Amino acid sequence: MIRYEQKIYCTDNARKGLSGIAFAGLVRSRIGMAVMLTAALLMPAGLMRAQSDSLSHYLEFGAMHNAGLQSAFALMQAAMQKLPQAGALNDPQLEIGFFLQPMTLVEGRQAAELKLMQMFPWFGTRKAARTEAQHMANMAYQQFREARDNLWLEISTRWYTLCKLKLSLRYRREQRDLLLKLEALALRRMEAAAGASNTGSATAPAQMPNTAQAPAASPAGGMSGMSGMGGGAGTAQPAAPQASMSGMSGGGAGAGMTEVLNIRMELAETEFALESLESELAAETAAFNLLINSPQELRIGLPDSVGLAALQWNEADMPALIRQNNPMLLMADEEAKAYKAKEEMDRLMGLPMFGIGLQYMLINRLPEAEPMDMEAGAAMNSMNGKDMLMPMLSVSIPIFRNKYKARMHEDRYMRQAALARLDDTFSLLTAELGRYRHKLSDAARRISLYQKQSSLAETAGNLAAQSFASGAGSLAEAIRSQSRLLDYRLKSIEAIADYNITVANINKLISDNETD
Repeated sequence: MIRYEQKIYCTDNARKGLSGIAFAGLVRSRIGMAVMLTAALLMPAGLMRAQSDSLSHYLEFGAMHNAGLQSAFALMQAAMQKLPQAGALNDPQLEIGFFLQPMTLVEGRQAAELKLMQMFPWFGTRKAARTEAQHMANMAYQQFREARDNLWLEISTRWYTLCKLKLSLRYRREQRDLLLKLEALALRRMEAAAGASNTGSATAPAQMPNTAQAPAASPAGGMSGMSGMGGGAGTAQPAAPQASMSGMSGGGAGAGMTEVLNIRMELAETEFALESLESELAAETAAFNLLINSPQELRIGLPDSVGLAALQWNEADMPALIRQNNPMLLMADEEAKAYKAKEEMDRLMGLPMFGIGLQYMLINRLPEAEPMDMEAGAAMNSMNGKDMLMPMLSVSIPIFRNKYKARMHEDRYMRQAALARLDDTFSLLTAELGRYRHKLSDAARRISLYQKQSSLAETAGNLAAQSFASGAGSLAEAIRSQSRLLDYRLKSIEAIADYNITVANINKLISDNETD
């Protein structure tokens, strides 16, 4: 029994909500990926070969090597880098001015001026910005999960297709081997019929004198004339059965050749089908290797038999699980939450911003001069050449309210659109789940039917082949029985592949985090 296993390379913190430690969780996930990749490279060759025919092995290998998934993972990392940026204060502004010719003041000569200002948004604005960034990072994570689930679905679909082609090749080869045995048997029967025909032709002249002397040896009495007429009739009568036997022998040889030709026509069709299957298998193998970023000519390990994949969830709980775990739904939900946080941030951005700063004036000393009076001279001497430091406070005045109101309305409409898309997507996924349920039950019914039919056809085919080998049955019935058996076997493995692919689609819809 094959179990559809899933793995993910992000931590639970990133999966259940990118909170304050989401970035650290992503770093741990990257380290986890590196450790897993190193372990895979250092894994013993025997263990790798043991896992090479497992679907879970190729799912894990594809997740680590597929270029498209690596791109999605890099985009998620880029979105995570926005968390430290969100809610950060604007850079302080430093203004420096120099006087080419110092400006004379009462207390000195001003040579330069420096201003440093730091602006602060309204209380709660930074928190709203961080909340929006966290939800946007959650959206990027759900996009990564969707890309991963799509990759796993494609890998599973192609893997089950490869298994179906492998089993089809095996059944076709078994049919070819059986046809070759029937051909050899038909050739022996034809040679036997031809030998019997040649033997009958060679012995006919030696028996004719015996048949002619038979009336002379019989006591005719006085009816000699009637005996002569009877003797003439006796010489002609034995020749008729001999001619009839010779014709039957020739007909048997002709019928044997017809049987051989019919078998060879079936063999030609079987060889053509084998070549087509081998070509299709090579093409699918190359596509599968490209999907997991491996060399195209690399051999894919496939099992000798494929069972039914396990459906891990109760059908009644599937809609609720889809609503809870599907990445597309969670993506729309996170988008709605992000616009809600953005609406709050835009509302707070419409409130005044505060700025705190310092102004420093560099003042050179004036030459000593004769003061007009003692008080003025004392004041000038105490302030002459003394630099000035002045605290500053600034406030933005958001009087143009229309742009802030328009932003809030835009965020509100975008949130409504995201919620409507969430409901629409859930309806579509629920309808898709209903179709998959029908396909699953239909595939199960077909599997049961074709397995019963295959069992009956195999018994009928064995009986027909034994009857033909013993000479009691016809070749046409033996070939027809084997064709029915092959047809039921091919339909059975196709139904199994459809069942497993449908289970993979249901697993993609649910995308349960607990099994990641």
